[in-house]
Amino acid sequence: MAQRGGGPRLVLLFSGKRKSGKDFVTEALQSRLGADTCVVLRLSGPLKEQYAQEHGLDFRRLLDASTYKEAYRRDMILWGEEKRQADPGFFCRKTVEGVSQPVWLVSDTRRMSDIQWFREAYGAVTQTVRVVASEQSRQQRGWVFTPGVDDGESECGLDNFGDFDWVIENHGDPQRLEEQLENLIEFVRSRL
Repeated sequence: MAQRGGGPRLVLLFSGKRKSGKDFVTEALQSRLGADTCVVLRLSGPLKEQYAQEHGLDFRRLLDASTYKEAYRRDMILWGEEKRQADPGFFCRKTVEGVSQPVWLVSDTRRMSDIQWFREAYGAVTQTVRVVASEQSRQQRGWVFTPGVDDGESECGLDNFGDFDWVIENHGDPQRLEEQLENLIEFVRSRL
């Protein structure tokens, strides 16, 4: 459970397909709530850092949406799965080390084990948010189906989760997205 005074007041676990807009949504929320109140956490950060160290790669280039990252994506996913099988909470623990803001936005929740870890660690302050976008919207953002990636657990592990606390539709309608963000921001502020 969340520690009094030291733990988060709210943990929002964001999931969704590649190019659904998870980063866009979490960054929009952070910009409105402020960096003192809210932090965007990426489970993939510690994964990419460790992978880069072990494979002699450029960690910074693995963080962006580049062809460099895409060239290593499939192998990085397999490597990450091996690490998770040995220790399901490894990347989750690394991600939250030293975080002091009361609101945590985990922008890349991909597996049931991620949700389970946060629920066990922080209990009732943990909520799930699914960002959905049509295939057409995702393609307009540059998504192309990649076998071994888009049909793997890192993309499909939460497809049948079902009971998300929040669903954000990000199909390209800015007004509709804004309404949904305002509802979520109102909820976040109620928890502060």
